[in-house]
Amino acid sequence: MAIINAVNEVLHRIRVKLYPNYLPNVEGAYIARTDSEASLTIEDVCAALKNRGGFTGNYDDLVAHVKQFLDEAAYQLCDGFAVNLKYFLMYPNVIGTFDKVIEGHDTEKHRVTFRFRILTALRILAAHIVVEVEGLANVQGYIDEFTDINTESVNDALTPGGQFCIAGHKIKIVGEDPEVGVYFIPEADPTARVKVSGHLAENSASKLIGIVPALTAGKWKVEIKTRFSGSGKELKQLRIIESAFMLTVAEPAV
Repeated sequence: MAIINAVNEVLHRIRVKLYPNYLPNVEGAYIARTDSEASLTIEDVCAALKNRGGFTGNYDDLVAHVKQFLDEAAYQLCDGFAVNLKYFLMYPNVIGTFDKVIEGHDTEKHRVTFRFRILTALRILAAHIVVEVEGLANVQGYIDEFTDINTESVNDALTPGGQFCIAGHKIKIVGEDPEVGVYFIPEADPTARVKVSGHLAENSASKLIGIVPALTAGKWKVEIKTRFSGSGKELKQLRIIESAFMLTVAEPAV
């Protein structure tokens, strides 16, 4: 009698590093976070489709058509439609509550956001992902998540003039040194760093909230310089913490 063993082919790999678990009511000493690289642009994905995926058409036409499709999808989302993109579903959502049936829409109290739901096709692909644990991350201080409040995106978008929230470990801004602070570093020219000015709405060991300075379109990395030690005494040398991910400032809408 033949014995048939099902073989699950490994199609994808994700690298993660382990961080101390400070989440309340969550068991386990460490949590995993992806060892992120720069997020892919439309042009990057189209290039991969051309080079790896076997697309035989014109690359420039492909990029233009994808952008037109996404623009139309966004337009339909703003008209109240959910958009099913096979692997995930996006749909508009109104936050907040209404006190009366006749209460009108308040843009601050009832902000319109968009939600994301994973569909079956993506769940099937996820079953073929192998996670490679690359050891303990640098626990002397790290940036875990950057939330762009305007878009509610995490580790992705960056809105000049909008509010940001940085979550991490030992990131509190401490010290009289003029170099101390939060910086945004452009990928195109790392020397042209831009410092966050003004008061931080929150400045704690695990969270920073402030306003994004004026930045040009492109990719940016977050950098924190601080003398915070976590023990009450300031460090003798600046602790420099950089994000493992890049953030994107979009081109102005035409």
